[in-house]
Amino acid sequence: MKNTLVERLNSKRAVIGIVGLGYVGLPLLLRYVDVGYHVIGFDIDQSKIDALRQGRTYIEHIPSAQIQAAASGNLEVTTDFSRAKEADALIICVPTPLNRYREPDLSFVLGTVDALIPHLRPGQVLSLESTTYPGTTEEELLPRIESRGLTVGQEVFLVFSPEREDPGNTDFSTRTIPKICGGHTAACLDVGMALYGAAIDTVVPVSSTRAAELTKLLENIHRAVNIGLVNEMKIVADRMNIDIHEVISAAATKPFGFVPYYPGPGLGGHCIPIDPFYLTWKAREYGLHTRFIELAGEINSSMPDYVIEKVIGALNQVKRSVRGSKILVLGIAYKKNVDDMRESPSVVLMEKLRALGAEVAYSDPHVPVFPKMREHSFDLRSVDLSASEIGRYDCVLVATDHDRFDYDQIRKCAKVVVDTRGRYRQAAGNLVKA
Repeated sequence: MKNTLVERLNSKRAVIGIVGLGYVGLPLLLRYVDVGYHVIGFDIDQSKIDALRQGRTYIEHIPSAQIQAAASGNLEVTTDFSRAKEADALIICVPTPLNRYREPDLSFVLGTVDALIPHLRPGQVLSLESTTYPGTTEEELLPRIESRGLTVGQEVFLVFSPEREDPGNTDFSTRTIPKICGGHTAACLDVGMALYGAAIDTVVPVSSTRAAELTKLLENIHRAVNIGLVNEMKIVADRMNIDIHEVISAAATKPFGFVPYYPGPGLGGHCIPIDPFYLTWKAREYGLHTRFIELAGEINSSMPDYVIEKVIGALNQVKRSVRGSKILVLGIAYKKNVDDMRESPSVVLMEKLRALGAEVAYSDPHVPVFPKMREHSFDLRSVDLSASEIGRYDCVLVATDHDRFDYDQIRKCAKVVVDTRGRYRQAAGNLVKA
């Protein structure tokens, strides 16, 4: 069974099923179509299926022309999960958020697997790409597959291969970012390597699904901890009247032993604010308290409150209180030059300002209308940044520093600017650094 599946994958006669067509699944789908596979895309969101069938993109950095080119090839998209039996490979790319108690929420993964299980058959490989704690693949997916009466490693194959997408990063693509792959058995790993080897330039094998799961967490915890460090350094530097961005730039001239990280108003994106909590939760099962990781999480989580205090101080300079003030938030995507709103600290800032009685508006060239979100609600559209419009607000808060903003005009026309991203190097006049 293994050799037959590997041969189908290598010869590109296999049908690839991508389950979850968001920021991870859609680029992967397009890549498999591009290299010549027949691909079936699955999603529960009918609006995404409709858009893809019409050749329209719903992710800014993926052009509609790329969707149209794929649609003219071997691509089908559907909400019908019964078609999973047609696929030789099923790759799951669904969210793994936290619940209200900051604990792992696997409902999207388990709901997806439960929808696929009735349609599994011998000769398939199932790969999970969603970031999760070590043991998820073995503890949650394996028994569900075995409940179908299928032997993993002989009849069907199970792997974990964590996504490494970086939306908007033009230096790396789905093809060029090395792929980690761990199998439940040696045969599973062989199939996983064949699955990804045809679409990704470099596939890196590891000894188990658990090792692959922990690899992804380490990558993002590494970033979270270092961002927590530099956020704390920002607060110290600010109290000492030192520009932390000048310090980072100077330190980065050292050709060894230093990697620059940059402070901000909090953590955003679907990985860094969430993934550390997956490990800290699982570590408690082993009687461990991950103090270092949790401390970094506390610092990063506190940054929106630090920014709010800076906004309050900035408004005091112009003899205004927060209540009743008009505040314009620049940039509501979680990082610059993308439309990705997941876990954006800008939204947290907007909610805190609204709770304090401010009248909040936003401008973001990448997000023309505030989207529907699971936990946040604003009935707002992006405002155009004319000189007169900027001057209407008591405070302009630079939350995400998109390149398309005219920063000279903003500083010239604003009553006061609060900069959380170090876009302005001189804190003077109407500028407050946060």
